[in-house]
Formats: sequence, C-alpha cells, structure tokens
Amino acid sequence: MPRTDDTTTTGDLVPVKFSLLTRRGLILGLSLSQMIVLGIGGASLIGALYAGGGILIAYSAPIWAAAIALTWVKISGRALVEWIPVCAWWAWRTTGGQLLYRRRIVTPRPEGTLALPGDMARLREYTDPETGAGMIHDPTANTLTVVVSVTHPAFVLLDPSEQHRRVTAWGRVLATICRSGRVATLQVLERTLPDSGQGLAEWWAEHGTHDGSWASTTYSELIDRAGPAGERHATTLSLSLDMKAAGRQIRTAGGGLKRAANVLRQEMTTLLSALRAADLTPSGWLSTGEIAVMLRTAYDPAIGPTLERHGRLGQDLATAGPVAVAETWERLRTDSGYHAVLWISEWPRAMVYPGFLAPVTLSTGIQRSISLICTPLRTDQAVRDIRKKKVEYISDRAQRAKIGQIQDASQTAEYEDVLRQEADLTAGHGVLRYTGLIAITAPATPDGRARALLDPAVVAAAKAGEVVLVGRVSGTIAVRGVS
Repeated sequence: MPRTDDTTTTGDLVPVKFSLLTRRGLILGLSLSQMIVLGIGGASLIGALYAGGGILIAYSAPIWAAAIALTWVKISGRALVEWIPVCAWWAWRTTGGQLLYRRRIVTPRPEGTLALPGDMARLREYTDPETGAGMIHDPTANTLTVVVSVTHPAFVLLDPSEQHRRVTAWGRVLATICRSGRVATLQVLERTLPDSGQGLAEWWAEHGTHDGSWASTTYSELIDRAGPAGERHATTLSLSLDMKAAGRQIRTAGGGLKRAANVLRQEMTTLLSALRAADLTPSGWLSTGEIAVMLRTAYDPAIGPTLERHGRLGQDLATAGPVAVAETWERLRTDSGYHAVLWISEWPRAMVYPGFLAPVTLSTGIQRSISLICTPLRTDQAVRDIRKKKVEYISDRAQRAKIGQIQDASQTAEYEDVLRQEADLTAGHGVLRYTGLIAITAPATPDGRARALLDPAVVAAAKAGEVVLVGRVSGTIAVRGVS
C-alpha cells in the first residue's frame, strides 16, 4: 500500500513510498514449517540428552543438524524447509508427465470450454446477451471475469500537474472497486505486441500524398519495410467478480451463471463510469472472439500480426490454446515462443514518483507483458488483518526483549506500515494488495531461449525502476534472484 509525502504541495507531482513485503512468522519471525522442523530437531537433541548424552548426541546429530539447516539456511530469500513443498510438487508433476501438453487436434472440444493446458483447462466461457462481452468462469476459484480494452495518452509526456491529477483520478478508480466488496481482483495488463504495420499503412493510404515524388516514394518504402518490424502497446483491465461474496445477490436474482452475469454487469457499469471520470477511454468489453485472439497471440507470438491483418481469423475459443507446451524448471515453451515470468518481490523502498516503472514499460525490442493484480480487501477483513498484525508485532517485540535480541530496522518499518494502513483505513480509504508480474517472450530459437530466461534489458530496466525481480515460471519458483 503506497503512502504519499505530506510535505508536497497540492498540484505538484507527489512521490510515494511502498510498504515493505511482510515476512512475519509465528514466533521470532519463524514460520509454521520452520517451527515444526525446529521442534523435531530440538526433541531429538533433548531426547538424546535425557537418554544418556555422549554418543547418543552424536548419533542424533544428523537429525538436529539437518533441522537447523532447514530452518535457517536460505536460498533466494526462502528457508530450505519452504522449498520442500515446491520441489515435491515439481517432482510429482515430473513423474506424472504433467510437464508436457499435446493437443488432440482431431478431437472436438465440448462447447463453452477453452482449449488451454494445465489448471486453465477448467475455465468456461459465457457470452453476456446484453453487452456481448465474453465472460470467463473459473468454477474452482468461483469467479467470473470480464476484460475491457483501455486507451490513454502517454503519461510521461504530460506536465507534472496533469500527471498528479491523473494519478489522483486513478486512485479514485481503485477506491471504487473496494466499495462493493464483490470484486475479487482487478488486473491491469500492459503488453507489447509485434505490429503488422496495417494501421500505419492505412493511415498513409488515406492521408499520404502519392504524387510519385522522391519523398513520397521513400516514405512509402519506409512504411512497407519498417511497419511490420515495429511494436505497439495494448492495455486491458480484467474485472473479476467474487461469486462467493456476491452469493446473496445471485441467489436473490434466481441463481446460476446468468444471474451472476447480471451482478457483474453492475460492477462493469461502475468501472466504466470511474474510468471515464479518470480521463481513460474504454474501448468496449472484449468478446469471446477477441479474447481468443488475445490468448492465441500469447501462446503463439509469431501468429499475432497475421491474425491482426485478417480480421475475423482465429476468433474462436476452440482454437485459442496452444498446440504444444513444454515446461521446465526455468522456462516455458509454447508453439512459437519461450516464456519466463519474473515476480516483483520488492517495490522501491525510497520515495519514488508515479512514473518509476517507465524504464520497464518503455524499453524497446522486448516482447513482454506487465501485469499488476490489485486485490481489494473488505473493510471488516482489512480491520481484522491489521489488528492481527499489530498483535503479532507487539508480542514478537516482547519475546525479543525477553531473550535480549535487538529490534531490527526492517521490523520497525513494517510496524510503522501497519500503523499507517490502520490510519488510512480509519480515514475511509480502501486497502489493496498488489502483485506485480513481468512475462518475457522470445522467439523459439537457441538465442531466444537464453534471452527469455532472463533478458538483460529487462533486468537493467528493473534496476532503473528500483524494483527487485525473482524468477518464477508456471507456479514453480526458480532458484534465481535478481536485484
């Protein structure tokens, strides 16, 4: 939850400071798994002492020594014991043959399903008869999601006062999704896509001067050659309805997916009004065909320009998924691309201005997708969470004082963040949890593999934006940290 600098005058661009990533534990910063492992090691050592000591302590040394190592030795900021479930799940998927996906092209798919691999195979689609929007239903998470495309002016080119006004307006949009208590998440997705050059060619055909002169001929040749080699940015917002939180309204309306769509439509109307008030231009809710093209382009980047040039081609959810997927510990390969997903594990610690991610979003020559997932917390849930954190910090401080440990500056900063969040919540502001992900895509070539694993340009841009990235692919946390 970012906080502003109160010393800044009204109308100026206000710097913000993000809260630290909470790394709390049950006792003295130790998690439940660490406490269990440490308890097993302590029980073996105490048992050896009571049984006679001496040689029995040496015999039990592998147990309590391993417990100490699992508890306090860390890799990429995580204790060894916390890697056990990750590695166990990876081994289970490896032995079960779940890392490879091959689509049966000749086998028809059930109507309303998405041809996606893995856990995403459970998703179902529903077309809203009133708005024509394609809604994605996740029966496991019990959510209903709709996507809208948004256009906006270049933020970095605006003067500071206008930037401040737009940041404030965007804050009101985020506050809007916190009020109803029925929104599960709001995802902001900014993608760089290979440009087919069709838009540039159409503009030149309509507004250009075709007089056969040297300038006209040179300009036409430049558009023909450089147009398809360019890239464009696309921004979408994904609004997810928590069907469990909205269960009463859905049951009152009659129940079922159709009634859930009616409730989601109310949230859609509210979001559109908030976006227009923030000087953002929504281009309309994406249909199932447009969502299919979006998914297909993500899995098969090389087909993107072709789908853009041929209009209705590929606008079918039955062909939206990949033909083949191969997953490894460090990367994911789909039809024509290699992908690596980086998790923003730490936001800037110092005061930064709202455009601090410009080096990441505006770097050229890299096909990437930046996803910011905002999870709003209901007021009662946020109050309970803050109260629990305060009790944990106070009790942890008392325990450290008893054993003579010194309070770290990071622990003090985390406690101050909790107090600030409590003050903001009391003042009527909403509380959101942020998750930042950066997906890098490269062509399916040997050079592309190394680049997709960890693109140096993205790392340099992340350093300029003062964010810390950690490798993360397909639900498996890679042993790779970048600061």
